[in-house]
Amino acid sequence: MTSQFVLTFGREALTLLLMIAMPVLGVVMAVGLLVSIFQAVTQVHEATLAFVPKLLAAVAVFAVAGPWMISSLVDFIRRTIEGIPGAVG
Repeated sequence: MTSQFVLTFGREALTLLLMIAMPVLGVVMAVGLLVSIFQAVTQVHEATLAFVPKLLAAVAVFAVAGPWMISSLVDFIRRTIEGIPGAVG
């Protein structure tokens, strides 16, 4: 196992992590911004008003993009497990 292999593997893992996390984080951040603007305009500062829409948005993103996320993770894990003999020997 060379240092180049380890660095390539780490880079691929981090890239996959960012690709999978970005849809959820982006939507939740946008919903949070909209809720914050709404709270600032109406001066209603309720904690659940900020939490519930973000939770619903995250669930919606997981429902829509979940199959893609799972298939990407399974493909990465399959490549990783299949690459173990070549990395060790």
